[in-house]
Amino acid sequence: MTPLDRDGIGPDDVARVFREEYGRAVAVLVRVLGDIDLAEEAVQEAFEAAVRRWPETGLPPSAAGWIITTARNRAIDRHRRESSRDARHAEAAALHVPDVPEEEGAVRDDRLRLIFTCCHPALARPAQVALTLRLLGGLTTAEIARLFLVPEPTVAQRVVRAKNKIRKARIPYRVPEEADLPDRLPAVLAVLYLIFTEGYTASTGDALVRGDLCTEAIRLGRQLADLMPDEPEVFGLLALMLLGESRRTARTARDGTLVPIAEQDPADWDATLAKEGRALVRRCLRRGQPGPYQVQAAIQAVHSEPPTDWRQVVALYDHLLTLTPTPMIALNRAVAVGELTGPAAALSLVEGLRDALGDHHLFHAVRADLLRRLNRADEAAAAYAEAAARTGNLVERDFLDRRRAAL
Repeated sequence: MTPLDRDGIGPDDVARVFREEYGRAVAVLVRVLGDIDLAEEAVQEAFEAAVRRWPETGLPPSAAGWIITTARNRAIDRHRRESSRDARHAEAAALHVPDVPEEEGAVRDDRLRLIFTCCHPALARPAQVALTLRLLGGLTTAEIARLFLVPEPTVAQRVVRAKNKIRKARIPYRVPEEADLPDRLPAVLAVLYLIFTEGYTASTGDALVRGDLCTEAIRLGRQLADLMPDEPEVFGLLALMLLGESRRTARTARDGTLVPIAEQDPADWDATLAKEGRALVRRCLRRGQPGPYQVQAAIQAVHSEPPTDWRQVVALYDHLLTLTPTPMIALNRAVAVGELTGPAAALSLVEGLRDALGDHHLFHAVRADLLRRLNRADEAAAAYAEAAARTGNLVERDFLDRRRAAL
């Protein structure tokens, strides 16, 4: 990252660095300090200092290094204020080591290490995932709640309880032994998948995609594949993310408006990423151990070679539902059914998901599109309005409003 003119630094620049570097900074500080809350507070204070100083001094050559160093210094000051007289100087000296040695073990990347640490079996799966999304992705409770399809207070309670559990049970901040990695893998995969999901379609803001989260999820996915080359679900998730990422630039027009997949030009897709993703899917198929991420990747692989074979997509969703019978997967299957057999059959399936997904904007968006195709314009307009009211992403909202206006 290169320095900028002093006059060019503003809150948006700090916000960008926050999105890109928050997870890394927290991961490093947790390893150094051994305390989640202290690490979060120190990093937050460092970014607050950046907001005040960078407009005057300019963006430092290494923004991430500046944040980590400043956060560590803030933690040193806190230790000096709050530690006992006998211990504070020793603790401060330990924190002041300029180059913290890497911990030996199977996992060398700080962020991947923190994911495995937070996915300790003493924590419940929802708590594992919520805590890691908060720490690594810097996601708000609202964003995590959207991914979990649960109320915000539920997510907040999960994060607090997870931190308390780690503190009271004295769960160590260390690299798990290689033998412990497979037991923690399902939660780790869930974290990477949800980080990518939030990046692929941001739950809030004026941009459809958060590219920093997509890039980070794929980077961690590649490291995980190197770490655990015999786990087919790792490669399934990596393939799923690569195939999704291959369409990133085609998902919005030059004016920033959303372009649905049916209207995208395949020539705008990243052929290299798509090819790599399909190769990983074929590698998984040869293993003969299909899991949810591998099946989802197979669905995306079918989409990546137009025209889409909708019969194959429906069959894959049928299999996916036997592995992971969730309402959102059922909704996606209904979309595929609509393409294969028509909107009437699909609408019947969607209506059956109202109790489970009625508060989610995608339920109303899919329903609106099916009603539009059935020439039920008034009902479609109402459904588009419901969907627009439930999304915090301004690009999605604009797309839904334009579809409603076109009726």
